[in-house]
Amino acid sequence: MPQEDIFGMSIKYVKGVGEARARLLSKLGIYSVNDVLNFFPRDYQDRSVLKKITELADGEECGVRASLVSNVTESRPRRNLSIIKALVSDGTAFLSLTWFNQSYIKNNLKNGVEYIFFGKVKRSGMRLEMNNPVIETAEQFGKNTGRILPVYSLTKGLTQTHLRKITENALKLTGERFEETLPQDLRESYNLSQIRYSYEEIHFPQSFQHMVQARRRLVFEELLILQLGLLKSKGISLEQKGNKLKPVDISPLLNKLSFKLTSAQKRVFEEICNDMQSEKKMNRLIQGDVGSGKTIVAVLAIYLAAKNKYQSAFMAPTEILAEQHYRSISPLFGELGVSVRLLTGSTKKKEKEEIKALTKEGKIDVLIGTHAILEDDTEFFKLGLVITDEQHRFGVRQRAKLSVKGENPDLLVMTATPIPRTLTLALYGDLDVSIIDELPPDRKPIDTYAVNESYRDRIYNFIRKNVADGRQAYIVCPLVEDSDEIEAESAEGLAERLKNNELKDLRVGLIHGKMKSSEKEKVMRAFVKGQLDVLVSTTVIEVGVNVPNATLMVIENAERFGLSQLHQLRGRVGRGKYKSYCILINQSKSDVSRKRMEIMTSTNDGFVISEKDLELRGPGDVFGVRQHGLPELKIANLYRDIDILNDVQKAVKQIIDYNLLSDDQYRPLVKKLDDIMKEKFKEISLN
Repeated sequence: MPQEDIFGMSIKYVKGVGEARARLLSKLGIYSVNDVLNFFPRDYQDRSVLKKITELADGEECGVRASLVSNVTESRPRRNLSIIKALVSDGTAFLSLTWFNQSYIKNNLKNGVEYIFFGKVKRSGMRLEMNNPVIETAEQFGKNTGRILPVYSLTKGLTQTHLRKITENALKLTGERFEETLPQDLRESYNLSQIRYSYEEIHFPQSFQHMVQARRRLVFEELLILQLGLLKSKGISLEQKGNKLKPVDISPLLNKLSFKLTSAQKRVFEEICNDMQSEKKMNRLIQGDVGSGKTIVAVLAIYLAAKNKYQSAFMAPTEILAEQHYRSISPLFGELGVSVRLLTGSTKKKEKEEIKALTKEGKIDVLIGTHAILEDDTEFFKLGLVITDEQHRFGVRQRAKLSVKGENPDLLVMTATPIPRTLTLALYGDLDVSIIDELPPDRKPIDTYAVNESYRDRIYNFIRKNVADGRQAYIVCPLVEDSDEIEAESAEGLAERLKNNELKDLRVGLIHGKMKSSEKEKVMRAFVKGQLDVLVSTTVIEVGVNVPNATLMVIENAERFGLSQLHQLRGRVGRGKYKSYCILINQSKSDVSRKRMEIMTSTNDGFVISEKDLELRGPGDVFGVRQHGLPELKIANLYRDIDILNDVQKAVKQIIDYNLLSDDQYRPLVKKLDDIMKEKFKEISLN
């Protein structure tokens, strides 16, 4: 059977699986031999340690080699409960063993036979005991005891023994068929083990040192494919030529501003100028906390392009956000000879046709809008700069579609989603990253409080007080509608209750993701205009419009949100001249939840929060790897594996600089990358 057929073979044909067990494995995302090999252990149990009974300590897990010194007894104190007891000795001391509801044990234990018993030791005075120990005859030592065993995530109906046996059989099946994906030079440079060794030792390590070495290799390869996949999926050549712009005097624009740029804004604009005035195409991400002033830096870049006779396209994820940008940018450019127009789905047909005609003729310098800009009949005369706001709301395809409307236009993407500094290169491998790490001096910190359910009446009184002072409030819920399975406040249920009871004297609105876009826009506009006092919402407002009059954010079931998400939501207030507050209603008593609330109440720094979020949440889809169009990480942990990530980035630079992907020895890696890309990004052309 060809190699790919073995790895792609249905899991049901692996010894010990069959139809019924295959259905259980599918719940874990395991459908093929390849899937089970890449279903990595979440932990390990070291059963290699054997001790004398006299050496055993209370609470430790280990094995003993011992024989029966008593009869095996069974008692049934109540229905559905059987207790098996035995006393064993290794000649140094006695050990009491107890098994619950395992009647078969009685027939498995025989006098005169030496066994290995592995389990957790419990000491009561001079008495030592083990409950439900694993048993193996001394002759079988090394099968279920005497070695390090993997511990997997399970689903109901599957045991560790089942999954270990299936994985072992899959490894036997694949045997010598593993194809090495990484060239020998690369493996030697970064001390990486061979592929077959890595899979065998990650599942059934001979020692923890072997496991660490195997894991390093697999993490390196996964992160390498992540980085190369980013570069390839976005179709970016690092050497792509751009439009070389001439320097421009920006003082006329700066003089129109009512504030002075922060040193961080000046630094980031200088980085943008260097890009736009070089021959290289700009691919830059501006990362800045909520309210750090990213938009004005983008406006300066637009001015630089306009004065070089290039058009700019500024795309926002929602109509209301596009309108907001238009209202803030248009007056600045009005007297400076830069024409600005707005194009959204709601733009009337006649006006839309006029805007598109003027854009095509080059009579519009800046086109601000939503996905309407992407329509095929929106053509530019000389597009030189593309800006996308809240970059993660736009797919790979949309960014590429906008870019091809000009000849290699410079690309500027902006995000207020805090990503730890250590990870920006991992998630934005194709972009140079600029960070605005300073808030304007007039930006007031938001006072944040974490409270429990008992504060609810006081919160509603505080909302009333804010509204009486002429301000507005948000209340955010984790669910759209009530659920039988999840105990959490729903937006629909809470809005209804508040309208009829606690806040019936106030104007309460509701917005959530299941509403039609037009309905959401209507509600949001009413809130912006001050026609609503309180807006009950889901996280749909996480990235949204600027409402300077909103000064209070209440978050229900705060324990159900990630830290970075809580910070994003909090950033919806504190955008005006008034003192603002955020109240986190935390229903959980867990230590992790308490730590998370402490972090939120102690800092307003999104980058600090994102680092802590990563630390607390650990592996998996931590920072929305999938929203960047990439598969979820199976073994790498972007927090724990930062040293490996640094090595990967060095390797990627070398691969790109020396065009190594066209080299024969890199062919297996390119094939694996292409296979993953085809599977994960079927809708994206890789050419």
